[in-house]
Amino acid sequence: MLCLTRLDLSHFRSWRRGTIHADGRPVAIHGPNGAGKTNILEAVSLFSPGRGLRRAAAEDMARRPEVLGWKLSGVLRSLHQVHEIEMQAEPGQARSLRIDDKAAAQVALGRVARVLWLVPSMDRLWIEAAEGRRRFLDRMVLSFFPAHAEATLAYDKAMRERNRLLKDQVQDRHWYVALERQMAEAGAQIGANRAAALALIGAATEAAETAFPAPELSLIHSEGPLPEDSAGLLDALQEGRRRDMVAGRTLIGPHRIDMEAFWSAKGIAARAASTGEQKALLISLILANARGLARDFGAPPILLLDEVSAHLDTTRRGALYDEVCALGAQAWMTGTGPEMFAELGQRAQILEVTEQSGESIVEERTLP
Repeated sequence: MLCLTRLDLSHFRSWRRGTIHADGRPVAIHGPNGAGKTNILEAVSLFSPGRGLRRAAAEDMARRPEVLGWKLSGVLRSLHQVHEIEMQAEPGQARSLRIDDKAAAQVALGRVARVLWLVPSMDRLWIEAAEGRRRFLDRMVLSFFPAHAEATLAYDKAMRERNRLLKDQVQDRHWYVALERQMAEAGAQIGANRAAALALIGAATEAAETAFPAPELSLIHSEGPLPEDSAGLLDALQEGRRRDMVAGRTLIGPHRIDMEAFWSAKGIAARAASTGEQKALLISLILANARGLARDFGAPPILLLDEVSAHLDTTRRGALYDEVCALGAQAWMTGTGPEMFAELGQRAQILEVTEQSGESIVEERTLP
């Protein structure tokens, strides 16, 4: 099993101090808006590589007005091991991480934990700009392949340098050669990781009986088919250099990929579905990602579902809870009132979050 059994928060967002003990069941968190529920989910999201579900800088997570720096610690049960994880950020410094009392890089979290999330801002996934879908895609890929982060960082760094040369109208090809080789090698790995992740998710979707509509996913490159191997991608970058110079930026590559979803049962693209249907398609994708990870990693991921009941009727809400419990995942879920979790019954741990004197407070409750 993969779960957090203890979470300690210190000067993190609205939390001056807070401790949550969890037993592996889904954790249902209710309370008024602004009480600090989503801040708990953000804290849990930081137990995976990256900047968390809000993509915030370390200094923005500090409790105000003190701005003393913040600290999170937790006990993570991962498969057959237990890890003590601690992270903190002092004012003006980057976030630091320790796993089992040893300093570690962020990518190390990907070896011990898998965390997926669904937050209200993602409800517009199918109708927003391609950048948002690409970010969502790469979070899915990263959940299967933690080294994907290194490939995307290498690609982005080389592309920024190449774009600077293009904007400065540098003509000498020798300035470009090394950068384009780096982009081609990293870009081919990015493409391979994305294709493999979508295959795993597709297999998990086909093998599941679910109450949520399953989208068919495809990757589209804005400039036509993209070479899959590094040699072909290198040739494309070199051949497109003159056109890129006119544009002042790189026009081909994995950074121009868009993810499209098609709902075959209705014969429509996800972007043409209703708001509720789009949410259902998104939930289906998160659940498929989780099922795929359960097979690949050996345990279902930790799920973070913020205000998940929005746009869901009672039937679909109950179906979601049933699927989460059947999966065996520890899901941290938020809602404004305990009635949003009535269908869970005793299958979940219930927490109430309130604000008292400017601080977030948590107490364990039972469903009425």
